[in-house]
Amino acid sequence: MPPIRLGAFTPSVLLRVARRLGHLDVTEALVPSSPAQFRALLDGAYDAVLTSPDNVLAYRYSPVNPLGVTAPVAMVSAVDRGMGLALYARRTDLRGARFAVDVPGSGFAFAMYALAESLGLGRDDYEVVALGSTPKRLRALLAGECDATMLNAGNELHAEAAGVEAVARVSEICHPYLGTVLAALDPAAIGGLAAALTATAEAVVAGRHADLVVEEAMTALSLDRPLALRYLDRLRSPAEGLVPDGVVDKSSLRTLVNLRRRFGPSLDGDPLAAALQ
Repeated sequence: MPPIRLGAFTPSVLLRVARRLGHLDVTEALVPSSPAQFRALLDGAYDAVLTSPDNVLAYRYSPVNPLGVTAPVAMVSAVDRGMGLALYARRTDLRGARFAVDVPGSGFAFAMYALAESLGLGRDDYEVVALGSTPKRLRALLAGECDATMLNAGNELHAEAAGVEAVARVSEICHPYLGTVLAALDPAAIGGLAAALTATAEAVVAGRHADLVVEEAMTALSLDRPLALRYLDRLRSPAEGLVPDGVVDKSSLRTLVNLRRRFGPSLDGDPLAAALQ
């Protein structure tokens, strides 16, 4: 059989560890944005994606999404609870600041609006610009092309190493939360991918394969060893790290649905309610 084709935003250390352990035959491609990721998934270029569960809500239940179409995309398994997802800023006074997002109507953007509110900022107090995937936004933040953005999955460690700090954390404001899920149009077509990722996550959280995780984090995310060790700690964090049982829990889905209801586009009726059934 050909390898499973997977689309992701940031290189997946979990995927690489599972592959090193012999559990997977997967090719990973990095995507520039969530619309591009789902366009490729719907066109058949990917068999599965590692993505925000809010993207699945958008492309399964909401006709008002960047592609303007819906499809029966399924959340196959939960992967992590945000991996340090937080609002990082280059300045302390954020009124009039430029906030970068993937796209303004996406899950990380909704979480960002909630975090900004926790800091006393309304939507008219800052400018929102679409700059694509998290690695792209990290580069823009460090280059001064934006003043604040949402970072996670190792990207935030690079920001901290450059002296940029988190001003609000998702794990403190929007909890319980899911940051990443494995999603597919045809779960049967991706074989044991979900089981392999979940088994690897369970092992990592239990303290196994630490050297392998650190090695892959250094390679995949260009982290030095101290930062890779911090990344390992985050993987094991119950609040922000891996989901060792792979369960997409209703409480976290409710958080995401409520963020989309609050900050997303107006919809006829409540199509998002189906996600909680």
